[in-house]
Amino acid sequence: MSNDLNWMSATKLAKLYAKGKASPVEVAKASFAQMAKHESTINAMSLIDEKITLKQARSSERRWRKGEEFGPLDGVPALIKDILLTIGQPNLRGSKTVDPNQSWLEDAPSVARLREAGCVFVGRTTTPEFGWKGVTDSPLTGITRNPWNPKLTPGGSSGGSSAALAAGYAPLALGTDGGGSIRIPASFTGTFGLKPSFGRVPAYPLSPFGTVAHIGPMTRNVADAALMMNEISKPDSRDWHSLPYNEVDFTAKLEKGIKGMTFAFSATLGYVNVDPEVAKHVKAAAKVLRSLGANVVHVDPGFSDPAEIFRTLWWAGARAALGGLSPEKLVLLEPALADVVEQSRSITVEQIQQATMQRAALGAKMRQFMEKYDALILPTMPGVAFEAGKLQPADPDNRGKWVNWTPFTYPFNLTQQPAASVLCGFTKSGLPIGLQIVGRMFDDARVLRIAKAFESATEYSELKPNGF
Repeated sequence: MSNDLNWMSATKLAKLYAKGKASPVEVAKASFAQMAKHESTINAMSLIDEKITLKQARSSERRWRKGEEFGPLDGVPALIKDILLTIGQPNLRGSKTVDPNQSWLEDAPSVARLREAGCVFVGRTTTPEFGWKGVTDSPLTGITRNPWNPKLTPGGSSGGSSAALAAGYAPLALGTDGGGSIRIPASFTGTFGLKPSFGRVPAYPLSPFGTVAHIGPMTRNVADAALMMNEISKPDSRDWHSLPYNEVDFTAKLEKGIKGMTFAFSATLGYVNVDPEVAKHVKAAAKVLRSLGANVVHVDPGFSDPAEIFRTLWWAGARAALGGLSPEKLVLLEPALADVVEQSRSITVEQIQQATMQRAALGAKMRQFMEKYDALILPTMPGVAFEAGKLQPADPDNRGKWVNWTPFTYPFNLTQQPAASVLCGFTKSGLPIGLQIVGRMFDDARVLRIAKAFESATEYSELKPNGF
């Protein structure tokens, strides 16, 4: 990895700040310099305000000089997905239907916790309209592209955050995940992303997509994600779904290894067709885990594809969020999203209740399955990044059906379990492949520990795209 300041991890930056060998202002300027080089190609940012950023950086610099820093994230650049409220900055959610001329007076809980930790916000990242799909393009900001190959998508809906991380804009980013929106782009861009247990990271306003929607850290390595979790998992009374604060230090056992753990390994969940190169690397990753002392058992969890359950609940959320838009605003929506809203009008209360009951059965099944295992290991995605600007890798006219191509991610939004994606290799054409680690409910720290063990046994986290 380069020694350039914009490529430094949060943990390394804190050490440099403490020794006076770098300043938050220098690092913020390095972030902006990297954006200036690559943003015209990548298009990962929806808003950059250098004046506000440098003001935050100067405040942090003064704290470090006085020995009064707020903690290890003080002065570290962070990116905020344009789904999350930020004081003084429009939260447009990738849509032309949102009026930017409002009073933006609140931080979302996760944003507030990073602000309190002293993070320097270097901008807001792109999202598809209202975070509705697994790629990142919108009528408002256009197409976001993958630093590993700008012809391809970085995934979504947190694709702006993942692309910015992979391009070296900052070491930390916030993402949201309602069906894979942290893990899909982490897999496609070779970064790290954690979808925490539902409620572990407080959310406000609550997502219209309900209890499938999570907020989590996106980083270039596992240790930085653990540092973020120490902050963003702190309580906020605005979220009545949030879990009681347990004061866990997510870094405490990060380096303890996985010797003696038992993992379930499922290459297909019993029903997914997987690209041969993906299958090869994920199988090799399982061998790495075994070499580290874990017991790896080849077994499928034993459920059928829950796509219809997810689709019913997600489409109902789309209607709740957008079904009441005026005709003048409806025509501003992306056509595929407008189609989803139209489809959602036929969903009945009975169908929603039936999907909710089926979801509960799936969640109970997975809790019982996980009693035997410390984690479930499987691919993050069945394939790799595809052409930017397309809704999905095949059958692009099948609008509103994006769940068909991301079958490994949405089941664990339904079950609400913690799940992470960590880079486990590359295709022959140089595209990243993600390994997914799904943990027991509320066992987020163990998911991070497993991911860290794998990361430490490989050299993938030290790699970056050519030209960056």
